[in-house]
Amino acid sequence: MASSHTKSQYAPAAQVPLIKSPSLRVPRPIELPPETHPLPESIEAYFVYPFTLEPHVLSLESARAQTQADHAARRAALLAARADERERRRRAALARVAPGFDGSGLLVPTRKEVLSPAANPSSAAPSEPKEERRRDVMDDLVDELAKLDSSQ
Repeated sequence: MASSHTKSQYAPAAQVPLIKSPSLRVPRPIELPPETHPLPESIEAYFVYPFTLEPHVLSLESARAQTQADHAARRAALLAARADERERRRRAALARVAPGFDGSGLLVPTRKEVLSPAANPSSAAPSEPKEERRRDVMDDLVDELAKLDSSQ
């Protein structure tokens, strides 16, 4: 038993015959072409900047930036026109529902003087000229309160 421990654990595998597959083969060694040349001692000559291309590159960049700015301005104008059209349509729809309402602030009703047969003719003397004065909400409120006081 001691002799089996001294041998390698792979010793039985050494006795197994290997069969070479006919589909496998060893690749041919790589052959370098004869015209390759080594790197030069200095590669600074390869990094020379051609300053003759500078105006060409700058003019292309400025033209591209100008085109981009034109497109952005056209897009902004189109978006503003769409927003204005949307607002105009909203106001038109609102005017169909509530004519005179623009939605910008509070509405204060104004009373128009309308002569009706139900109006009391004794309250105003016919000899006095009527003063055309615009009445507001407070005047109407004061008149209503005066009528209430006089009726009590």
